Amino acid sequence: MDQRSRAYVASGAIVGIFLLVQLGALALVGPFEESGRQAVEDPQDPANSLIYVAVILVMTGVMLAIIRYNVDWLLRALLVGTGAYIGLFVFLELFPPVVTVPVDGVAVNVLPWLGAAALGLALWFHPEWYVIDAAGIVMGAGAAALFGISFGVLPALVLLTVLAVYDAISVYGTEHMLTLASGVMELKVPVVLVVPLSLSYSYLDGGMPDPVGDDADENEADVAEETESQRAVETDGSDERRAETDGRDGETVWEDEAEDLDIDREALFIGLGDAVIPTVLVASAAFFAPDSVPTVDLLGIPATLPALTAMVGTTAGLVVLLWMVLKGRAHAGLPLLNGGTIAGYLLGALASGLTLAQATGIAPYI
Repeated sequence: MDQRSRAYVASGAIVGIFLLVQLGALALVGPFEESGRQAVEDPQDPANSLIYVAVILVMTGVMLAIIRYNVDWLLRALLVGTGAYIGLFVFLELFPPVVTVPVDGVAVNVLPWLGAAALGLALWFHPEWYVIDAAGIVMGAGAAALFGISFGVLPALVLLTVLAVYDAISVYGTEHMLTLASGVMELKVPVVLVVPLSLSYSYLDGGMPDPVGDDADENEADVAEETESQRAVETDGSDERRAETDGRDGETVWEDEAEDLDIDREALFIGLGDAVIPTVLVASAAFFAPDSVPTVDLLGIPATLPALTAMVGTTAGLVVLLWMVLKGRAHAGLPLLNGGTIAGYLLGALASGLTLAQATGIAPYI
């Protein structure tokens, strides 16, 4: 398999991971609601979203400060602990009470606690790519389900819109998100999904990608220094197009070098938040949908039509994002992902017979 094919397979694997996170979140919304995991008293209050965004801004500042002052162990402990904590919520719903111990007169299910401890230890002592990805799926599904049952449709739409704008500013404007991404990835913690282009790749030993695309610039410079004999192709003088003859009927095929994918890499990386945030709307659309909205069966998991179309929208945005990333430069993920999710949700909601006011959750305010 050539490098281009490997890049496409790895991209497909990322799409598969996103789908697992979304299906996991849909499967958990019901059990989480029954267990009383809803985090707010009024999930329809749009102010919940603004509070959450404020928390994100504060935590981003704290994480940047920790990286700046080289207190890496503290950040690593915080993120690994968060992974184990969210994993505990998920495992409490998945593991039956086969082994219990009495604590203050209450039978405590032991297996979820052992699973959460094992998850935390694996992340701390052996954060290889498959450990990171497995933990990311568990964390992503759990976090999205928790927020999905805590954010009604209107707060979820506000959350996705504000975070999409913030992500664009922090990547293309201030670029502090690139600094944060570089610092956090060095810690080998479950804030990114890592999909290698070959099974021999090791996240523990591999180098980190350049978030601003300098590697791609260096590759272009190396190509420019090649001799004409090494190129073995004839250029038209612009260094942007080359012609090849297919040998069948003299037809000339032109290939735009500027459009070639940057596939000279060991693995593909994408933020775990890029999977979680759009899935919040997917989970919210499933949990808060009116009874009149039709449902579909997704591998035994019930989902409303708007939730399904939101998933399709996320996937469409992800495909475009991966195509852009393979060009060799970091891009803000949430504008495309959240935009696709919102568009997909609205199409599904309108197709389900809801008005636009009902679909967006503003009906009670007008």
